[in-house]
Amino acid sequence: MRIGFFDSGIGGLTVLAEALDQLPGADCCYFADTASVPYGDKPRDLVRQCVFAGVERLARQGLDALVVACNTATSVAIEDLRRGHPFPILGMEPAVKPALCLVRPDAGRVLVLATDMTLREQKFHRLVHRLDADDRVDHLSLQRLVRFAEALTFAPEVIGPYLREATAHLDRTAYAAVVLGCTHFPYYRQHLAQLFPAGTALVDGHRGTIRNLLAQLGPLPAMAQGGRVTFLESGPGGDPERFHRALAAYRQQAIPCPAGGH
Repeated sequence: MRIGFFDSGIGGLTVLAEALDQLPGADCCYFADTASVPYGDKPRDLVRQCVFAGVERLARQGLDALVVACNTATSVAIEDLRRGHPFPILGMEPAVKPALCLVRPDAGRVLVLATDMTLREQKFHRLVHRLDADDRVDHLSLQRLVRFAEALTFAPEVIGPYLREATAHLDRTAYAAVVLGCTHFPYYRQHLAQLFPAGTALVDGHRGTIRNLLAQLGPLPAMAQGGRVTFLESGPGGDPERFHRALAAYRQQAIPCPAGGH
């Protein structure tokens, strides 16, 4: 069993971590488009070209399935990717539905944090409208968090002031749930937990994405423990240790998601 993971950089490692927990025997091939990261502030057509090129490189690894572990890439390319490949391809979208399921309408609003492009795309706005939640959901771009994550910058004295400034115009007490709508953002789960009132649910779609992957794959053959993980990237460097450091940073800073469908 060989599963590919695609992201613009290290954000998709937060999804890979969930897969390693649920599919410990699978071989995983992770591709980071480090030559082009970040995607969120680039032109749409350029992002699509980058995504198609990266997925083609991953496909040559002989995949049984692919997870596009990037909300931005999903929003601009997922349907065309599915038409172009024979294996299952799963995407990511902001976990608005799970967040709404966690929160009673009278308990507070839902805030979606994502990148510039994810929030510009009609795919996101159609999702909110389809859930009949236009009057319950607000959104905010935290584009700089992607650059912080790519630089492995997690220090509270750096991240805290940025988050406080970016959210200064919001009434943070109004939100009962906050959606982490970029796979880079779970690196900052603890920082965000300190920013919003105690009890605010921080929701991402990682667990649900891997559950959907398992459902699409069907019954799995018996697999030995300890599948191999291969890291590929488009940019210079080729430093696998950077990916291992990022994974370790995520596991150290992560706090559990609330239970409930995601």
